[in-house]
Amino acid sequence: MMVKKVATAILSYILSVSCYAASEVGVPLLDADVDVSNTVSLQRGARLFVNYCVSCHSAEYMRYNRMAEDLGLDPELVKDNLMFAADKIGDTMTIAMRSDDSEQWFGVKPPDLSVISRSKGVNYLYSFLNGFYLDSTRPTGVNNIYYPNTAMPHVLWDLQGFAKKTDDGQIFVPEDSRGDMTVIEYQQATRDLVTFLDYLGEPAKLVRYKIGFWVISFLLVLFVITCLLRREYWRDVH
Repeated sequence: MMVKKVATAILSYILSVSCYAASEVGVPLLDADVDVSNTVSLQRGARLFVNYCVSCHSAEYMRYNRMAEDLGLDPELVKDNLMFAADKIGDTMTIAMRSDDSEQWFGVKPPDLSVISRSKGVNYLYSFLNGFYLDSTRPTGVNNIYYPNTAMPHVLWDLQGFAKKTDDGQIFVPEDSRGDMTVIEYQQATRDLVTFLDYLGEPAKLVRYKIGFWVISFLLVLFVITCLLRREYWRDVH
């Protein structure tokens, strides 16, 4: 058991280093600052996920009915507004696009996003979504400062607009290239999306957080009672 824990820790460290190495040298990752206990943020992130991600990326370890229950959504609402590639509420979040087509269009099969937050880290994902800029040399017309030469197009361009890269490696969105959102609004939207991806990676985290609050509360009460009991037991000794 101890060997397994050590191996898991080493693997997690290697993955975190690899994620940082995937970005350009000298470009620090942004702080995602996600909160999976924020149900409203999770709901907004779920909407963004099914509208912008599920067309290419699957989440085959997540079922729509599980998502509805965890996020406090009406199953009928999910079926009417969040299910575009499935027929039953118990289906997993798969996509209709074939692997051959995706490889032909993008040069690589888009990965399943079920555990992407655990393999890449939330800071990397948040940075990546905020790192696109115009690059006429790329087939998609955009590049990414955190993942140079990425095959992924900027699917959120209508929200952010198109950023440009400065000579010192920074990116900014000119006024005439802005999308439907302000800079702050887009940052919040991508934070919501990453929050949902964080939830996808470990749905049980929501349950653990809820149980954890009551466990800690119980232990604190028990600690106080134990201290009072100890003082009572040792009163006659002293």
